[in-house]
Amino acid sequence: MEVTENMKTIYLAGGCFWGMQKFIDQFEGVIRTEVGYANGPDDAPSYQDVCRSSGHAETVRIDYDPSVISLADLLNYYFMVIDPLSVNRQGNDRGIQYRTGIYYTEEDQLPEIEAVYQAEEEKAGAKLAVELLPLQNFFPAEDYHQKYLDKNPGGYCHIPRSFFKL
Repeated sequence: MEVTENMKTIYLAGGCFWGMQKFIDQFEGVIRTEVGYANGPDDAPSYQDVCRSSGHAETVRIDYDPSVISLADLLNYYFMVIDPLSVNRQGNDRGIQYRTGIYYTEEDQLPEIEAVYQAEEEKAGAKLAVELLPLQNFFPAEDYHQKYLDKNPGGYCHIPRSFFKL
């Protein structure tokens, strides 16, 4: 993992984390991604707990170099592959773990996030169902979930396969 001095991190929940990770991994400036469970109770859940409505969202931690890719660009890509009006559902995946959310750890990210969020809300002509909150917690998912669609190319994903090669 190549760590840069000005590396930033953002957490994005966009339905099933398998596809979101594969989608985000393609962009230059993304240093590292990790799938996990965010903003639920403080106890580290298993995948089975999450599937039984533990309250966590399937989320991708994204470490990126803002001198190569801006947070606004990352968020614009994110909005390309989610339905921002859908509550607890993306594609065929349903449940609280599939809710959408932008979770930040640095207050200085908020103006850039809010600008993109507002533009998306205007485009949709409705209030977005995407949570915009500080990150409360993040627990890495089990190893078999990491880079899942690379290991299992036929795995289900709500994101069209053509979006994995933009």
